[in-house]
Amino acid sequence: METYSLLREFADSWMLLALFLFFIGVVLFVMRPGSSKTYRDVADIPFRHEDKPAAAGDIPARARDAKEA
Repeated sequence: METYSLLREFADSWMLLALFLFFIGVVLFVMRPGSSKTYRDVADIPFRHEDKPAAAGDIPARARDAKEA
């Protein structure tokens, strides 16, 4: 069997399965229950200092929450 044919057969079968399982794993990782707080904090980054610049000693919300916990 030629190298091209062998690699093509592998890509059409097992690699397709491996990439599909990787995709499903990424989707499940993103949708896990504990991640909403992290994603909400990251989504608010552009709006953190909307009315004034950040102060020199300003602590990001993520670090402040970690200190409180």
